[in-house]
Amino acid sequence: MNYLGGEGGLIVGSVCIMAAICYIALSLEHFVRTLKHAYQQIMLFVLSGMLFGFAIWAMYLVVFFAYRLPVHYSFNFSLVALSYLIATLASLFAIWLTSRPIVSFLRLILGSVVMGLGVAGMHYVGMAGIEISQHDVHYDARLVLLSVMTPIIGCCFSFWLASHYKHTLKYQKIYKITIATIIALNIVSTHFIGMSAATLHSLHDATHFIENNHESGIPLFVIIFISVLIVASILAVAILDWRLEERNLQLLKAHKELENVNFQDNLTKLPNRLFLQDHIEKLFQRYKLTHQKFALLYLDLDFFKAVNDNFGYQVGDHLLVALTERLQSILDDKQILLRLGGDEFLVILPQIKEFQLESIAEKILVKVQERFFIEHKQINISASLGIVLYPDHGQSLQDLLIHADTAKMLAKEQGRNTFCIYSASSEQYFQHRHQSKLINDLYRAVDEQQFVLYYQAKFSADYQICGAEALIRWQHPTLGLLAPNRFIEAAEQTGLIIRMGYWALEQACMQLQAWHEKKLPFCQIAVNLSAVQFEHKHLVSTLEKLIKKYQIQPKALVLEITESTAMHHIEKSICTFERLRALGVLLAIDDFGTGHSSFLYLKDLPVDELKIDREFIRNLCEGSKDEIILESIIHLAIRLGLVVTAEGVETEQQAEILKRLGCQQLQGYLLGKPMPIQCLEAKYFAES
Repeated sequence: MNYLGGEGGLIVGSVCIMAAICYIALSLEHFVRTLKHAYQQIMLFVLSGMLFGFAIWAMYLVVFFAYRLPVHYSFNFSLVALSYLIATLASLFAIWLTSRPIVSFLRLILGSVVMGLGVAGMHYVGMAGIEISQHDVHYDARLVLLSVMTPIIGCCFSFWLASHYKHTLKYQKIYKITIATIIALNIVSTHFIGMSAATLHSLHDATHFIENNHESGIPLFVIIFISVLIVASILAVAILDWRLEERNLQLLKAHKELENVNFQDNLTKLPNRLFLQDHIEKLFQRYKLTHQKFALLYLDLDFFKAVNDNFGYQVGDHLLVALTERLQSILDDKQILLRLGGDEFLVILPQIKEFQLESIAEKILVKVQERFFIEHKQINISASLGIVLYPDHGQSLQDLLIHADTAKMLAKEQGRNTFCIYSASSEQYFQHRHQSKLINDLYRAVDEQQFVLYYQAKFSADYQICGAEALIRWQHPTLGLLAPNRFIEAAEQTGLIIRMGYWALEQACMQLQAWHEKKLPFCQIAVNLSAVQFEHKHLVSTLEKLIKKYQIQPKALVLEITESTAMHHIEKSICTFERLRALGVLLAIDDFGTGHSSFLYLKDLPVDELKIDREFIRNLCEGSKDEIILESIIHLAIRLGLVVTAEGVETEQQAEILKRLGCQQLQGYLLGKPMPIQCLEAKYFAES
């Protein structure tokens, strides 16, 4: 059989058509996904297989007609049809294989063998369907083997690339064009090699063979060269792609490690707050669409500080790690445990029903209470849990965390080692209960005199003690020592401030008497009067009785009234000031500058001292506006005959500026903090 070089254009055109059909077949998967009905997908699948099979079959005919047969021939249409059926079945298999989401190595090899044998089988069945009179066709076994191996190897690499390009985001069209071209050239090579393997044998002359023309050696060499070139190209592409993929995997791994560092707690290796902010937005988007619910469980260990204080921070850290492992053991894969910081944890419970929350919370509490053994030490702890449900208790992360914290605090208020699910009334209940309990405790505190006076020293400009201010504290039986901001408002609302104020006045008078009897040099104690007490009708008479009872010098007692209180009812205030002044006590305007400051009324008030509010001192520095304001206040007050005291002095620079401006008295943490009377006497009277 002689190769007919004039048909080269037809062959090239057939190869292009074959490549185009292969490209369509590779693009089939994306198009099939858009079809809604299964029968439509099956029909398109079969139609594509038939089209692909026809292209392979037609390519065989084109190659066959490109050879010049020296004898007459005809076709056996049954075998020719069978060859088309084989090509179609092989094509259907190829399309099915490349459309799979994942192609395993074993399936890849098996598919390549089946497809390669299908293409080669189609060729030789087609050849068997050609009937040549008075001749037999003999085949070169070596070329036959090459014609079988060529499609197997080509299909193997083609299928591998076809399954691999799906996972790439870029250059998908280039991948498909390359694969389609390789398949087309591979099939053409198979047909050429198969045709070149055939030799005609005359039945009339056993000694004469009509062998391939010598010219056929050239196309045979070209075919083998092209096949080798195709395989080499595929190998080169595969190696380069493998190198690129390996590098991409390394970069992806490094990127994930960096992300983990940012979104991971250093101690427990749990996700942290940054992870929560990122993850919660995804949950919001997902659950808004599905209208499902998820829960946040806020866990705070009870008295964890005591563990650190008693056993050390190292044991505390080991305890947190052990607790993390214990909690993770009872959570499923979908439930996420995070560490917010310190001894606070958060559990995200997706797709949860409200009735399921109690059992989960109970399970966690039981697990936390189990005994820990850390560095040969036995440790028992408990936890308080606050639970919120999205979207019932908030539709933002901030709202959910605030409400979870409120529920957690309510759990602590209920005795700790329990849980509380947030409700609309939880916050009001918590605040009301806390305030109600505090007020109830306040009545008992007044009856049992649970209050103590702390004293903060006042100093002259040369840093000599010139007095002390009495500051009330509440020694609560369970909450410990409470500052005035925790209970003064409640005391004023209930009227208990009157009894508390008179108690403080009497304690100050008793202390002045004690110092006088000990012949200690303190000469003044200042006591704050609340607005309610300043307007109380028995203030003057009660104070007069106390002065007589304890036989104190009236000028040793200084009454401090806030500027706002003094200016509230100015005429009545002036009258009260004059009555107090008649008793001989000294009067001071406290927190001057923050209320309704008016030097016009200040000149009419019979006061002895002006205490500048700490807000003017806080940001005081050289050349500041505060310095200019203070200079005006101090100079004017001195001109009015008032002693000027600055509160809240905390730095040497503040003290130096105040002294330079003419301030006569200083008070603040730089010079002395509030302290019990025993500490005050030990610190300032020891030398005397």
